[in-house]
Amino acid sequence: MMSINLIASTTFGLESVVKRECQALGFQNIQTSDGRVEFTGNEEDIVRANLWLRCAGRVWIKMANFTAVTFTELFDQTKALPWGDWIPEDGKFTVVGKSVKSTLFSVPDCQAIVKKAVVEKLKEKYKTDWFDETGASYTIQVGILKDVVTLAIDTSGSGLHMRGYRAKAMDAPLKESIASAMVQLSFWRKDRILLDPFCGSGTIPIEAAMIARNIAPGLQRKFACEEWDRIGKDLWKKVRAEAYQAIDYEVTPQIYGSDIDPNAIALAKENAEKAGVDDCITFEVKPSQEITLPGKYGVVITNPPYGERIGELKEVEEMYRALGGTMKTDYTWSTYLITSMEYFETLFGRKADKKRKLFNGRIKTDYYQFEGPRPPRA
Repeated sequence: MMSINLIASTTFGLESVVKRECQALGFQNIQTSDGRVEFTGNEEDIVRANLWLRCAGRVWIKMANFTAVTFTELFDQTKALPWGDWIPEDGKFTVVGKSVKSTLFSVPDCQAIVKKAVVEKLKEKYKTDWFDETGASYTIQVGILKDVVTLAIDTSGSGLHMRGYRAKAMDAPLKESIASAMVQLSFWRKDRILLDPFCGSGTIPIEAAMIARNIAPGLQRKFACEEWDRIGKDLWKKVRAEAYQAIDYEVTPQIYGSDIDPNAIALAKENAEKAGVDDCITFEVKPSQEITLPGKYGVVITNPPYGERIGELKEVEEMYRALGGTMKTDYTWSTYLITSMEYFETLFGRKADKKRKLFNGRIKTDYYQFEGPRPPRA
């Protein structure tokens, strides 16, 4: 198998987390930049990246990087690329685009130029002027930043945060990829207690349980490149079988999730069952002000309300004060919390040990990390 240049797109602030995931998967030549982690691999690595990356957005095949300030340059350099190595004669493809601070600022025009250039290249390869487009689908992205063009093919389809276990979600859901990153950035390990007192539809507890059991996040969904001739269904079957064999069913972590909304808890239980971790999590209906800390050296990881709706602010402030009071009852616990409220530390009653900027959707937030002591060694 030949070496392929790949890109794992990320939410800003999660590049280092995705880099560690790529290192753990054994990918080579890993480099990070804003919103992306680049690495090299082969066809099997494309499958493994899609199945196993918990915090990435999508996995892309990087076709080229080049500078272009005219449509002619964009057309010629796009046409020079080996598109037929990936797109078969019956393949159907679309072009999506974005342009930031570039001479070629019209995204629709750039998309049209790239589409035309790829078609002309495929005409040369397949010696035809007509394509049926009855085969697998391919999405090409043209991204232009300060006149530097990146051309890439999407291997994932739907974003990788769409695991398949959350058919329905409550208002303002936390992306699964963000929830997983929150867990991975914490001190929590599978032998420690985890508590989410604002669990909503259960995303943080479920992601933690999947990490504890080593369940590949992409096992229950489909990917764009599953239908591609170059990768093939046999390779997908092989890597999926390996992922199923890697699940550790012996692990039963202590994970608790609570929420004041009975409908949210009912949905959380349903989602946990779909994810195969319902026996790992205890869900209950309970106001956050009434929670108690179950045991020692546990970890709270949560995404509480932010108080951005009219009339919510005072209620949310009281929630934050109450949570701070609860956490003071046991110094062995750690707290990890994401919110857009800039004066959260004042309400919580303690300055964070660490703070990390993250985007929850389009909302700019901070990930506050209050670290308790590590548990004594057994």
